[in-house]
Amino acid sequence: MREQASKKPCLDTFIFDLDGTLLDTLPDLVELTNATLRECGWPERTPQEVLSFVGNGVKALMYQAVPEGANSEDVESALRRWKALYPAYGYRLTKAYDGIPETIAELKRRGAKLAVLSNKFDGAVHEVVDAYLPDLFAIAHGECADIPRKPNPAGLLRTIRELGSSPSRTAYVGDSTGDVTVSRNAGVFSIAVAWGYHTEGRLLEAAPDAIVQVPSRILRTFPTAS
Repeated sequence: MREQASKKPCLDTFIFDLDGTLLDTLPDLVELTNATLRECGWPERTPQEVLSFVGNGVKALMYQAVPEGANSEDVESALRRWKALYPAYGYRLTKAYDGIPETIAELKRRGAKLAVLSNKFDGAVHEVVDAYLPDLFAIAHGECADIPRKPNPAGLLRTIRELGSSPSRTAYVGDSTGDVTVSRNAGVFSIAVAWGYHTEGRLLEAAPDAIVQVPSRILRTFPTAS
């Protein structure tokens, strides 16, 4: 297990995945998904099942959560209902992972350029970041018409440009193999976190540039303030 890469990149830009990296949002996703399934007359899913569905946006989540054989019209209707219920269920049970607020605040104090890029739909990204990690990120993007889902690198490259940075100076921090893939696709340094929704074994197979066990380890890739 690597907690720090063997090479020392020159990084001043850190872009973070959201669910499973900055925030533990799974309890709310389970509640909201099951509320939607109940309203549609479908059986509920276990937390482990919902966990296996997350990472590729809400549309992918709902298409996997519905019973086998459900037609696309019914799934799209359920998806609209999920989004309509979101304000009531959104993030009541969500919490930041231990050490995340302090680590992000320290990166900001040192002058790092900071952003969030998630496959969560864009409105929800802004809502939860403002609620749990306010005033820490210069930019936050979720899936929308202009930001395709990861591992398409277009959103990551756009975010880097908006921060006034370059791929060679950027790390993307995430908890999934898809996060490692989008890092590679964009030509940025990949930091995988071991506390999220994916096993360390799967992360190792994806071969990130670094794996960290606790948030404070991210600080080792950024120079201390002078």
